Amino acid sequence: MDSTPPRPGSAGQHHGPRPGQPAGPGPAAHPGTGKGTEPGTGSRPGQPAGAHPAADGEPPQAPLPAPRFAYDRATWKEVAHLLVNLPMAVVGFVYVVTTLALGAGLSVTVVGLPLLAVGLMGSRGLGRIERARARRFLGVRVEEPRPLRAKTLGGFLPWLWTTLKDPVAWRSSLFLAVRLPWGILTFTVTLVALFLLWPVLPFLARAMAALDRSLVRGLLSPSDGLERRIAELESDRGVVVDTAAADLRRIERDLHDGAQARLVALAMDLGLAREKLLEDPEAAAKMVGEAHGEVKIALQELRDLARGIHPAILTDRGLDAALSSVASRCTVPVAVNVDLAARPAEAIEGIAYFTVSELLQNVSKHSRARGASVEVWRGGDRLMLQVRDDGKGGADVSGGSGLAGLAERLRSVDGLFVVSSPEGGPTVVTAELPWRDRSLSPSGPR
Repeated sequence: MDSTPPRPGSAGQHHGPRPGQPAGPGPAAHPGTGKGTEPGTGSRPGQPAGAHPAADGEPPQAPLPAPRFAYDRATWKEVAHLLVNLPMAVVGFVYVVTTLALGAGLSVTVVGLPLLAVGLMGSRGLGRIERARARRFLGVRVEEPRPLRAKTLGGFLPWLWTTLKDPVAWRSSLFLAVRLPWGILTFTVTLVALFLLWPVLPFLARAMAALDRSLVRGLLSPSDGLERRIAELESDRGVVVDTAAADLRRIERDLHDGAQARLVALAMDLGLAREKLLEDPEAAAKMVGEAHGEVKIALQELRDLARGIHPAILTDRGLDAALSSVASRCTVPVAVNVDLAARPAEAIEGIAYFTVSELLQNVSKHSRARGASVEVWRGGDRLMLQVRDDGKGGADVSGGSGLAGLAERLRSVDGLFVVSSPEGGPTVVTAELPWRDRSLSPSGPR
């Protein structure tokens, strides 16, 4: 059988039909693979579809990648932020120079200081816009400063004074003033690099955006410690006021519904007994005896009310004796261990007493426990309380119960309140209070 002469570049390869292979049209076998291709496809075995056919003896060429942007999304966002810097800087600079200079220049007149205060409030608004822009394009998460609430300022003069000494407004004004030269620089460099130095644009944009982030964090963020402390003190003041008002309402209700009602009934009984003293001495004596019983009950209610306000045993003998007295009234056995070398301040001691007292009341009412324990000790500059019971568990601070009120009361004096109460028990409540030494006043303990 005649064989086809080899093509250039493929010497030694046989392209005729092999022994055992039928001759005639059909898929041509590729040497060394045993696989064929359909006639007219123009592709070879193992070559992906769409690849450019290579010359004989050359490896197949890979397909070109799909066209895409050379920079990622974060780089484009930084570039957009830097280009917008110039118009925003011009607006901010013109606003600050106009309002603050005009307000300061007219400060000798009646309208000068109010105009300056209004300008500072506008600087606050522009600072809010810049924070939002940095958050959107640079990913900078800066907390919003505490707003100036008109209802808490109490009139025009307090509003004026509070606005004029607002540190957030002054820092925002400084930020807007120094942004003009920086905005011109970033706009110029970014625009030139975008058309002429585009290979290094991502590095330039990242460096300038990093400085922008530092400016935003340094001048537009609230003074963390001071602002948060002010917010905490405002919240704590509201809790203290609400707690004091609730205690006053409770005392008034207990007096009105308890001891006062009994004393009114006692006065009426004694008046009737006096009228019957001559007519029916035996009935009068019986009524006087009943009135004597009412007096004892009224005295007991007054003692309980006074103990609820501030127990005398706490003032005289301290937490150990006072908590032992509370534990003796609990419906389950309570072990009390107070390890204190000195007594804390009266306010802290009172909060600790009422916290343990209410927790033991919860043990009596809801825990179904067989026993409980109370431990009090000092850890550094903290007064530590821990109440444990072996009841059913399931206590939850977030359920709107009395535990939430205890947590708020402790937070109002920089305390902590932690509850661990899995279903089935045990329940462990840990409270921390700041330790404050008892002041040695003439009226205090000696």
